[in-house]
Amino acid sequence: MEKWWKKAVFYEVYMPSFADGNKDGIGDFKGLTEKLDYFTHLGIDGLWLTPFYTSPKVDNGYDISDYYAIDPDYGTMADFEFFIEQAHKRGIKVIADLVLNHTSSEHEWFKESISDPHHPKRDWYIWRDPVEGNPPNNWESFFGGSAWEFNEESEQYYYHAFAKEQVDINWANKEAKHAMFEVMAFWLNKGIDGFRLDVINFLKVNDTFKNNPVDENNQQTHLYDKDQAGILEVIEEISSFVHQFPDKVLVGEVGSEEIDVLSTYSGKNKLDIVFNFNLGSIPTFHVDTIFKQLRKMEDVHHEDQLPTLFFSSHDMPRHISRFGDEGIEEERAKLLATLMLTAKGVPFLYFGDEIGMRDLVHHDISLMKDIQGVTAYDLAIAAGKSKEEALVMANEKSRDKSRSPMQWDNSEYSGFSTVKPWIAFPEIREGINVKEQLNQIDSVLSYYKKLLELRRMHPALHHGEYELLEKNGDMIYFIKSAEGERMMVLINFGEIEVPFPSEAHSVTDILLANKRKNVDGTIQPGEAFILCLEGDKA
Repeated sequence: MEKWWKKAVFYEVYMPSFADGNKDGIGDFKGLTEKLDYFTHLGIDGLWLTPFYTSPKVDNGYDISDYYAIDPDYGTMADFEFFIEQAHKRGIKVIADLVLNHTSSEHEWFKESISDPHHPKRDWYIWRDPVEGNPPNNWESFFGGSAWEFNEESEQYYYHAFAKEQVDINWANKEAKHAMFEVMAFWLNKGIDGFRLDVINFLKVNDTFKNNPVDENNQQTHLYDKDQAGILEVIEEISSFVHQFPDKVLVGEVGSEEIDVLSTYSGKNKLDIVFNFNLGSIPTFHVDTIFKQLRKMEDVHHEDQLPTLFFSSHDMPRHISRFGDEGIEEERAKLLATLMLTAKGVPFLYFGDEIGMRDLVHHDISLMKDIQGVTAYDLAIAAGKSKEEALVMANEKSRDKSRSPMQWDNSEYSGFSTVKPWIAFPEIREGINVKEQLNQIDSVLSYYKKLLELRRMHPALHHGEYELLEKNGDMIYFIKSAEGERMMVLINFGEIEVPFPSEAHSVTDILLANKRKNVDGTIQPGEAFILCLEGDKA
């Protein structure tokens, strides 16, 4: 039987910013439950929820202080259980973001570990002696600065790959590992349909603790603090454990943009899928780059692997702001939606992209919420930059860009809440909200809905294999087939018309066209078509 997630379209919900049910300015389970019919209307199969566990929120929930409790900002365990019940009633699966790499420094485990060098939980974390009065090595935090924090009481350093309040678990310790497996079992028994595993390739570090190499620009290569020997054995253990529970999915965030690295983490006995950052996180729009990565994913992946398709998340700028040239932002957003929802792979949509929400840029550092941006600001000031220069650098690093509240309508707080939200809105543009776009035939939201309906209806779109994957100028086109269906998708990202490809000689129907309703000898700039072709492949 085909696994459900292979045909699914996932939608990422950034918990504090989606829907505020109790009107305190923070999104929660009550608000999310109230919006479940929206997902049904849109045609979403699965939700990915960012962390909802108890947390001091130094890194907005990715610093967990209690894995077994719902953070009060998001409601109660009863609210969570009701949400799961209602989502499942609608046929919507739910996967939970889970951080196995580190805990909050406020977690009881770490409090015990730091309390006494001889405590049984001391070895649950990574502690090292100073080297000549300095940190054990030169490893840098991925948020900036040293990855080591000194504890004066014990005169040792503890390791943190991210913020100093996010303390790395020692996965070489069997008891610590077992404790994390118990966490997974708890939520799977609660009805969660799987996990998105945060920075999963960081679970092992090199136990020689060698210095990482540094290039001529003083940029560190993270050679010894991720993707280490033994990590795939840990992944296989996690996979074996989770897949004892029926119909569960494991999605991995692997911190790399190299397809050859990413591909090693998924497949039989490993993670089911990983995020293909080789495609999803490209910084600027370039058709050649997109096509090259689509082709690489097809060439590198084996039969037991599927790529993922996405261009936005809570960790990166929204792609409509990142890729959209002035005046054609929404046109390009529709073209990219066509690609994500018809190419081979598992799509992950990010909340608000379906209405064309734009990035949030701060003009005052006091409004910035993301620790990565704030750290960049502090480091810039310490390096002698002006406040203006530091703010520019902070906005470049900040992940607040894509974390502003969902824009449901054109009321004062965009229908997200009746009170001032926890984070600012970007400059609101007319028409960028759900209420106004729902009944507009040509809106971005209506276009997404059409695509999702077609994908659900046609096997060739939701799990077809490529017969053809080609590029002509700035047009990407492909043929996919499954269960006797053959579909051709043509997407012209360029500014000039492109000849109709010879492979489309047997069109029987036009399922979708974003501009013209018929096809002649050319594909015009900014046009997308989904076509039915007759017959089996040649």
